[in-house]
Amino acid sequence: NIKNREPEMSRLKGPAMSRRTFLSTTAGASLIALHPFSAHASAGQAHLRIMETTDLHVHVWPYDYYGDRAVDTVGLARTAAHISDIRAEASNSMLLDNGDLIQGNPMGDYIAYERGMKAGDMHPIIEAMNVVGFDAATIGNHEFNYGLEFLMNSTAGSNFPFVLANVATAQGAGPRDDTTLFQPYVILDRTVVDGSGAEHALKVGIIGFTPPQIMNWDRKHLEGNVEVRDIVATAKAFVPQMKEAGADIIIALSHSGIGPESGEMLENASVPLAAVEGIDAIMTGHHHLVFPGPRYEATSAVDPEKGTIHGKPAVMGGFWGSHLGVIDLLLENEGGAWRVVSHESATRAISKRNEDRSITALVESQPDVLEATASAHEET
Repeated sequence: NIKNREPEMSRLKGPAMSRRTFLSTTAGASLIALHPFSAHASAGQAHLRIMETTDLHVHVWPYDYYGDRAVDTVGLARTAAHISDIRAEASNSMLLDNGDLIQGNPMGDYIAYERGMKAGDMHPIIEAMNVVGFDAATIGNHEFNYGLEFLMNSTAGSNFPFVLANVATAQGAGPRDDTTLFQPYVILDRTVVDGSGAEHALKVGIIGFTPPQIMNWDRKHLEGNVEVRDIVATAKAFVPQMKEAGADIIIALSHSGIGPESGEMLENASVPLAAVEGIDAIMTGHHHLVFPGPRYEATSAVDPEKGTIHGKPAVMGGFWGSHLGVIDLLLENEGGAWRVVSHESATRAISKRNEDRSITALVESQPDVLEATASAHEET
C-alpha cells in the first residue's frame, strides 16, 4: 500500500544530484552562507567538507513498511535534501557512506528473497546513492547477511568505489599480502579551490573496515570463503602504504562503534583506530547513535562535545538516514604537502522530536531519489 507516494512526489521540489568532477560547486548558492573555513580561508588554504551517511539499512523512502505509513524520521531521500545545502556552504566537499546498506527493512528482504539480484541488476539503495552522488563507501557487517554473491551483485552497479581492508578471500603473510574481497583503499584525485580562488590537486585516501565478528554472525555464508583481520592492525599496515602512494589526507570509514581504547579483534574499534598515525579523520557507525552528542561519555580519548577521538575529527550520523554527519577540515599547503590546521564535527538531523513527542520534519524528500527507487518501493 503506497497511497502516500503521489502526494509526497508531487509536493516536493529540489535540485537533482549528480556526480561531480570537482569536489563541490557554489554556483547558484548566493543565498546560502559559506562556512567560516570557506569564507576566511587564505591563499594556500582549502576548506574540505566531508559528509557521512551510515547504517541506512535500505531506508530510501520516508516510509514505515511495517506500519504501512509515511514517516518523517527516516530515509536517504530526506537526508539528501541536506546535502545540496551542505555542499553549497563549502568550497569543496565529499560524500561517503559507512556501510550497512542492503539489509534492514522489508525492501531489503523483498530484493533478497523475492526479486533477487542477478548479475547486472540494480539494487534500489545503490540506485538512490548514484543519484545523490556518493564519492566512496565501505561495507558494513549486515552486507554479508544474504551471502557473498548477493553482496557482489548488489554493489557492482555503484558509480563510486567500495573499500574494505580487513576482509580477504585469501590471506598472505600480512594485510598488504592479502587478496581482499574489495579493494582495501582508494586514493581519489580531486581538485580543491583555495581561499584565493586558485585550484590545487588533492589526493584523498579512503580506507574501510568492518567488524571481525562477521565470521560469527554470518558463518554459514563466510566460513571457508573469506577471512578477517583485526581492524587496527590492518590500518597500521595499509595507512603507510597509502602515504607512499601519494595520499595527502586519509579518511577512515569505520563501520565500527566508539568503544574500548585497546584490544584485539574488537567489534567497536574506532577509538584505537583513530590513534593510528596518518589517519586524519574517522567516520564511525554500527552503534546507531549520534556523535558528537550526549550518548557517549567523555574519556581521555573521546570528546563527545567537540566530536573528536584522540584529537582527530570524528562523526557518527545516526541510522536509517536520521542524520547526516559532517566533518569540516581546514587544510593548508606547505611546500606542496597538505596538513589539517583546524577541524569541526557536527550532525544534521532530518527531523526533531517536540516536547509533546510529536515529530516535525526538518527537510523534504528529494524527488529524484524517490523516482529512482519508486518501482522497488511499490513492489515492496
